[in-house]
Amino acid sequence: MPAVLALLLVPLAGTAAAADRPSVKLSTSQAGTGGSITVSGSGWRARALLMILVCGQAVPSRGVPGGTNSCANADGRAVTTDAEGRFSKMLPVAEPPVPCPCVVHVATVTGAKAEADAIFQVAGHAVEPLPAQRDGGRLSVLTDTRLDGSGSLLTWFGAPPARTLVFTVGNVGTSDVKNPVFQVGTAHGVFAPQWEEQQWRGTIRPGGKARIELPVELTGGAHGEYTVSLKYGGKVLAEQPWDVGRPWGVTLFWVLVCLVVPAALFRIGMAVVDRVRPRPAGGLRHRGLRLPELALRLPGFRPSTAAHAATPTSTLPWFAPDADPGAAGGRLSAPHDDSPTSPTTPTREGST
Repeated sequence: MPAVLALLLVPLAGTAAAADRPSVKLSTSQAGTGGSITVSGSGWRARALLMILVCGQAVPSRGVPGGTNSCANADGRAVTTDAEGRFSKMLPVAEPPVPCPCVVHVATVTGAKAEADAIFQVAGHAVEPLPAQRDGGRLSVLTDTRLDGSGSLLTWFGAPPARTLVFTVGNVGTSDVKNPVFQVGTAHGVFAPQWEEQQWRGTIRPGGKARIELPVELTGGAHGEYTVSLKYGGKVLAEQPWDVGRPWGVTLFWVLVCLVVPAALFRIGMAVVDRVRPRPAGGLRHRGLRLPELALRLPGFRPSTAAHAATPTSTLPWFAPDADPGAAGGRLSAPHDDSPTSPTTPTREGST
């Protein structure tokens, strides 16, 4: 009895696994340029962003060997799956840049990599045999990729951020792989990656492995969330997220410019105004005060004898010229009797 139940559950498990795989269905398998078809799918990740393209020189069994370079990228469409991983989208029919056989290629844009293809024929488009598949060396990533390196003071002021993509690959084919050419792509947010070819010098024997280091550099002032992708032989081997910090030095520079430049212009303007304004007569006059008069008004300042000599002696108005106290030795007290006959002590009443 347990054996019978096991035999019954195996097909059901296989059906469930197939149902969980991403799938694509087309409303029609052939259409001409200028028309449109309905592309639907199921088994995708919930709320996933997908890209739908018409690609040439491809079949579902081999995928898209040439990558998105063999697809009509300008006429592609993006769609987001629902909570159950399903979608439906109208796709305009366009001729890919390479001959058919063609497929409708659906792949995830962010998150875990997933893709699916459906056979499609572009009416009137050229058809050529697929290129022979090479059975030689094939590379596979054996370890997780990582980005080595860190920012510097120049990066903080807007210099291009740079890292080194490090990973280990193994040759799972039957022949040597000499000087492999990798494609390193950088993508910002949900945008498509910008690919750059980089060649690694060396030979990887069948069954052997090698540690690869490839430089990665962004544009000056770049910041935000980036994704670094690695592609070889038209197939994406790995993806690595990269969170690039904001260059705060640039912000600090502009804040200083906004503060220093107005202050400098104000100082220059005040200097120009001070030079062109009219000067009062006398040179040393300031608000109608002479320099000696200003010195006399300062507290605790005792003018020198020369200053006293320079100041003319004025005659007090309530004295006659001959009774000027200044002529009597500089005594300014009121006059009183200094004769020896004047009594020094008051007399008491009744004294004789």
